[in-house]
Amino acid sequence: MSALCVYCGSSPGISPIYAEAARQLAAELVARGHELVYGGGNVGLMGVIADEVMRLGGRVTGVIPQALMDKEVGHRGLTQLHVVANMHERKAMMAELAQGFIAMPGGIGTLEELFEVMTWSQLGFHHKPVGVLNIQGFYDGLIQFLQHTTEQGFLRPTHQAILQASANPAQLLDLLAAYHPVDTHKWLQQCDL
Repeated sequence: MSALCVYCGSSPGISPIYAEAARQLAAELVARGHELVYGGGNVGLMGVIADEVMRLGGRVTGVIPQALMDKEVGHRGLTQLHVVANMHERKAMMAELAQGFIAMPGGIGTLEELFEVMTWSQLGFHHKPVGVLNIQGFYDGLIQFLQHTTEQGFLRPTHQAILQASANPAQLLDLLAAYHPVDTHKWLQQCDL
């Protein structure tokens, strides 16, 4: 994995532990030679992780819609910043540039991005690892809900296993590096898609 896409909040959250986790993840990315791909903002956890990767000498590629750039939330100090027309182009470009995905704590936008790349993996549109940095159990409820979804027959166990989780940035990167994609070909043959 040479570039990892990190989805995270445009807010820092109420606890300083989230920003500290962003800095720890940034340090792990740089130490392992991974480029950061992210949403291009200079606010919240987005700004924290981008600033830290840049400070440590790493590469950062941001992708931001023109409407957000116009609101002056775009980060102008990155290795590369792509300004695109809309959110659809933003997400498509971020996915294309990255070899894996991590969701840090964030809001609805972060969750939407996470579920989209999980869905794409389930459908075989990509075979890249997907994980959550589960700081202070932030994603425990989501992980439990996915287990409930599986138990109720709406999600296959192999597809639930797409999502890797750890509270430790180094361990999460190890899990993503060891990830083997789900064999969706057989499953797709059985579906009316």
